Amino acid sequence: MRIALDAMGSDGAPGTEIAGAVGALEDDPDVSIVLVGDREAIEAELGAYPTDRIEILDSPDRIGSGEAPAQAVRKKPRSSIVQGVRLQKEGGADAFVSAGSTGAVMAASLILLRPLPGVARPAVGTILPTAERPTLMLDAGANVDSKPRHLLQFARLGNIYAQDLMGVTTPRVGLLNIGEEPEKGNELAQETYRLLTRSGLNFVGNIEGRDMIRGRADVVVCDGFVGNVLLKFYESVAEFIIGLLNHQMEGKDHGLDLEGVFRVLDYSEYGGAPLLGVNGVTIICHGQSPSKAIRNALGVAAQAVRSSMVTHIARELAEGEGPGGGE
Repeated sequence: MRIALDAMGSDGAPGTEIAGAVGALEDDPDVSIVLVGDREAIEAELGAYPTDRIEILDSPDRIGSGEAPAQAVRKKPRSSIVQGVRLQKEGGADAFVSAGSTGAVMAASLILLRPLPGVARPAVGTILPTAERPTLMLDAGANVDSKPRHLLQFARLGNIYAQDLMGVTTPRVGLLNIGEEPEKGNELAQETYRLLTRSGLNFVGNIEGRDMIRGRADVVVCDGFVGNVLLKFYESVAEFIIGLLNHQMEGKDHGLDLEGVFRVLDYSEYGGAPLLGVNGVTIICHGQSPSKAIRNALGVAAQAVRSSMVTHIARELAEGEGPGGGE
């Protein structure tokens, strides 16, 4: 299995990506990695790292976070993002992982890989820690304006991801809302509730913000505007809590396992966020990702390939059970 990794994406590139890649190769002997980026910079950072199962695809250009995504993808065909996605499209890689510009990664995936038939709007799913098992939330930012049928699509895509990559046979699907009652929320939430009720999914109803952390659902759907706000809040919680606990515990030794607390809350433990609904495996990482997050994202990519997740989604759509559900 070959995974293309954007070596120029994170704030610490390419050192962060290289360290993550080496760790991923230690985790999985069946994986090889193609580092996509500036060859000279990559080779300088590789240094004493073992280079078995590592290749370099020279990509001199880099798409910055401030560039217009679709325009940059078209104007910079030799960028690490475009070349990495294209490598998968042409069969040279089984998956693509990047901590670069989220918008550019999504644009390149949509332009080159294309959405699967029946998917109107691919969505970004992100794993969030809870008091029970992790929850998949989508959309986390790809679609800031969504219609009820799009949220139904997200639910179906998330259902398959939870089955294939999270090992949940019958995922509990919830709708993020401001109250539990069916009539709560705006028109988008109310109509989506009605669609989910007759979707055939294991719909457990509306999920309030406080229910997220309690793990009441395995898949939670919302529009990308709300999802991205919640994601950014989640990312700040770990640092805040650890700082608060450290302050309270200064000069004391009560045996509190701060590392254990941090491990549960740390987003890097869960790898990257999949772009679900395109004809390929694209994993998007945070720009501030440490090497551990890159390492785990590569593991998520390998798991998605092994489980044939894309084939599973396409099969569900062909059988008439896919996103949209005839609504």
